[in-house]
Amino acid sequence: MAAVHELSRTDARRIAVRAQLLTKQRPTDLLETVRQLSLLQLEPTNAIAPSAELVLWSRLGSAFDPRELWGAVDEQRLIELRQALRVADDIALFRAEMAEWPGPGELRGWQKEARDWVVANNACRRDILERLRADGPLPASELPDTCVVPWQSSGWNNNRNLRMMLDRLVQRGEVAAAGGTGRGRLWDLASRVYPDDPVPSVEEAQRLRDERRLRSLGIARVASTKLPFEPVDVGEIGEVAVVEGTRGQWRVDPAQLGQPFAGRAALLSPFDRLLADRKRISEVFEFDYILEMYKPATARMWGYYALPILYGDRLVGKLDAKADRDAGELRITAVHRDVPFSKAMTAAIDSEIRDLARWLDLELVLPD
Repeated sequence: MAAVHELSRTDARRIAVRAQLLTKQRPTDLLETVRQLSLLQLEPTNAIAPSAELVLWSRLGSAFDPRELWGAVDEQRLIELRQALRVADDIALFRAEMAEWPGPGELRGWQKEARDWVVANNACRRDILERLRADGPLPASELPDTCVVPWQSSGWNNNRNLRMMLDRLVQRGEVAAAGGTGRGRLWDLASRVYPDDPVPSVEEAQRLRDERRLRSLGIARVASTKLPFEPVDVGEIGEVAVVEGTRGQWRVDPAQLGQPFAGRAALLSPFDRLLADRKRISEVFEFDYILEMYKPATARMWGYYALPILYGDRLVGKLDAKADRDAGELRITAVHRDVPFSKAMTAAIDSEIRDLARWLDLELVLPD
C-alpha cells in the first residue's frame, strides 16, 4: 500500500500555485499554458477584462495579446465546450459521452424531458444540420427555429428554442462552436470542427480527464459536490495526501512533490481555477472570498469584481478596480489587505497593478 503524503498547508499551497503556473518562472506559450490549466472558463462579465483574458495575463504578463487568444479560437486550435476553451486534442475526451446522450443506463427525469423535446422537434434539428451542412459556419441569427414544441422553463430560457436546441446538439456531438464567442459565436457541424482523434471509452476518457484536472490543480479532493461547470475533484487519480489543519484525504500529483518554489505577486480573475474549489481556498489557503457582483452595492465588502491578490503561496487581499474604457482609465477603488503588507509585498503588488493598466492601455487612477 502506497504511503500517505503528509503535507503542511504551505506545501499544499505551493503545489497548487505551481500547478497553476503562477510562480516566478512565467510560461511563454499560449496553447501550452491552456493545456496545463486544462481550460479557460468563458464568463461574459467585463468589469476589467474578460475572465479568460485576465487568466492568461496573470500567467503570461503584459506581453500577452488577447488577439492571439481569439485568433486561436477562430482557427480552432482552442475549442469552446462546456462554457470553456480547451485545446483541440482534449475534445476527444468528451465525445464518448456525446455518443451516449442523454446518458447511459436509467435516465433521470430531466434527461428524459430533454430527449423527448429533441425527438418532438426532430424536424427543427434536421433543418439546423442541413443549413450548417450547406452554408456553415454561421451565427445563430442565420439558423432556423422551426421547433413545434417550445422549450418550457421557469427561467429566462423559456421559449428560447434555438438556443436550447443548439445546446442539445452540442451535447449530442452534432454541432460545435466554430469560432467567435458570445453574440459573435459561429456554429458548424461538429465533424468539421473537432479533430478526428481516436475516441476513448467513457471510462478511459473520465480517467484521462481526472488526470488532466489533477495535473492542473496540483492537489484536489477525492470527491466534492457536483458542480454545473467543471468538477474540482479527481476520484482515485494521483496519490493520497493529508494536509495539516484540514479534514479528510486529498489526492496530490506526485510530479509536484518536492519541487522548488519561487513565488511572485499576481492579480487573479474571480473565475481563476486556483479559486475554483471554495473549500480548498478556505481550508488550505485560509482565504475568505465571495464574488460580490450579485450583491447589492451596499452589501459588498470588497467590490463588484474584486480581484484576489496572490503573493508567493498566500492569497493576501483583494483589489477593487474597474476599467472605464470611455474615459481611458483603470480606476482603483481600494486594495483590501487581509494581512499586513511588507514593503516588498507592497512594491510587488503595486507593480502588478501598474502592469495591468499598461496591458489594458488605460491610465491608472489611484484612490485619493
